[in-house]
Amino acid sequence: MPTQLNPALPMVTPKGKGLAHFLIDYGPEHDLVWVVFQQDKTVWCWRNQDVRADTNITFGRMSDGEDDA
Repeated sequence: MPTQLNPALPMVTPKGKGLAHFLIDYGPEHDLVWVVFQQDKTVWCWRNQDVRADTNITFGRMSDGEDDA
């Protein structure tokens, strides 16, 4: 079942940064699949284990190597 994300979520993928616009859930026997519009204007589908939420200082989500000051 696809779900449109509003607003889109900033993600870090194996191909770089992008915005996740859809999340597809095929059911309990499968990984979640994120549909990400990459910065280079390509669209890729990524398994949940292959993506990470991008840095968001407001929510305390720092990039690697940053402290929770």
